[in-house]
Amino acid sequence: MSDTTDQAPPPPPYRPLDEDWDSALAVVAHPDDMEYGAAAAVARWTGQGKRISYLMVTSGEAGIDGLDPEQCRPVREREQVESARIVGVGTVEFLGHPDGTVEYGLPLRRDLARAIRRHRPDIVITTNFRDSYGGVLPNQADHIAVGRATLDAVRDAGNRWVFRDLAAEGLDPWNGVRQLWAAGSPDARHAADTTDTFAAGVASLEAHRAYLDGLGGEMADAAEFLEGTGRAAGSRLGTRFAAAFEVVPLR
Repeated sequence: MSDTTDQAPPPPPYRPLDEDWDSALAVVAHPDDMEYGAAAAVARWTGQGKRISYLMVTSGEAGIDGLDPEQCRPVREREQVESARIVGVGTVEFLGHPDGTVEYGLPLRRDLARAIRRHRPDIVITTNFRDSYGGVLPNQADHIAVGRATLDAVRDAGNRWVFRDLAAEGLDPWNGVRQLWAAGSPDARHAADTTDTFAAGVASLEAHRAYLDGLGGEMADAAEFLEGTGRAAGSRLGTRFAAAFEVVPLR
């Protein structure tokens, strides 16, 4: 009698993301957050003629250990603007919340609801807001705070009785956000084929040169890191490379 070993079933295939939309707003905690996996998908969508804007809650000024935050801030902002340009994004905004100590709460929700009402997107993109990345590696506090606040701010943006001061600023409620997409979530069930735009995604991450030099380690090798995550997602979508997202329906 031969020995048998119980094996976990393979993960289910990813479903393609809905691409029948015109505009998106990406809301993330730091410069480089979009580039660790989602930028190649952005390049795909801007190549289709979609309008995508970036909103950075912080300027990533606490992200380089050997550089004082006041010196770091303009460096990281410049790198993010160039990184976005590479994938076809021309609008990058910085809210100026303190890097590393972002707090979930009403001030952050108000700032994000304000931006959503201004941009009036069909889709809102953020990064993983779960407690971990699906294993032993815990998520970073800023990512959790910003992702959860973004989800709530989408609903706030559509409610005229929440943050009434926004109406006084001339910002009418916006109920047009159809879905929120969280890149890199362990609960991802959908993905976008990034085979044709993978190189643009790598170049977009490599534009964060000062950050990557200060970071070191395996995550500083843009091509190798993105190839690993992109191939893993692609294998579940049936493509060479892909970017995976958790989809939260909103209407």
